[in-house]
Amino acid sequence: MDGLNYNRNNFYKHTFCEFTEVEFTNELEIHHKSKSGSQYSFTKEGVYRISNHWGRASNCRWRLISGFNNPNQKVRIGFAKWSDFYPNNETEHLYYIEVNFETKEVLFQHKNNPKYQGNLVLRNASETAKIIRQIKELFENDNWAQYFNFEDIEKVRNTTIQKLIQTTISLSKIKMEWK
Repeated sequence: MDGLNYNRNNFYKHTFCEFTEVEFTNELEIHHKSKSGSQYSFTKEGVYRISNHWGRASNCRWRLISGFNNPNQKVRIGFAKWSDFYPNNETEHLYYIEVNFETKEVLFQHKNNPKYQGNLVLRNASETAKIIRQIKELFENDNWAQYFNFEDIEKVRNTTIQKLIQTTISLSKIKMEWK
């Protein structure tokens, strides 16, 4: 299934994709409008999606990557090449976690992403969501560290998160290593 070629007839069937936000234009010819109101314009290279909702779309996980500063704009337009679509399901180990320690952002990515180097653990969707929740909790507060004596909590936080994304060691076992 990894070698599946996506096109206008199958891109919406159980896929993961990162769309890149583009400037809004009225020049796009709309080829399809979904029940939820999203509009699609197909080209030889890929698809434009005009929508007010991103993330989970039916059985897909579609993320909008934006370089624009438009927090009040509800409807946004993204473009994705056909080669940017990857298979998505709930059971296979398809996802890895990326962490930006400076901005404290946590994202999941697909293993077919060309940036994947094989050094991060692949998990199914629910395992990935669980680890992301744990990492966000580690970033958002220091309550987890109140019973430990650390000289540099940021170093411990970063080391813990690295272990979570690079190994299958549970957070509780990592915490036991702190004692």
